Amino acid sequence: MDDPGNLTFPESLYDINRVSFYRSYLKELKRAMDDGANVTGYFAWSILDNFEWLLGYTSRFGLVYVDHNDLKRYPKLSAYWFKQMLERKNS
Repeated sequence: MDDPGNLTFPESLYDINRVSFYRSYLKELKRAMDDGANVTGYFAWSILDNFEWLLGYTSRFGLVYVDHNDLKRYPKLSAYWFKQMLERKNS
């Protein structure tokens, strides 16, 4: 799940489409597990915005926005959603 690389900083942080993607994907994964699929783990690809070999820096991936100028990291809305989802599962 990627976003265009030309979004503004605030637009990049408010990645509601990524939240919807993960919510839908994980719901279907859970359904598959309930139906007997042998799933032992899941990880979100990618955790950080990074250089993609095919797309360079023209798309942004991940739960954390990376400022390519100073490499500071900023959690996106999806990072907070993912954290809350994991906390609900563990409580």
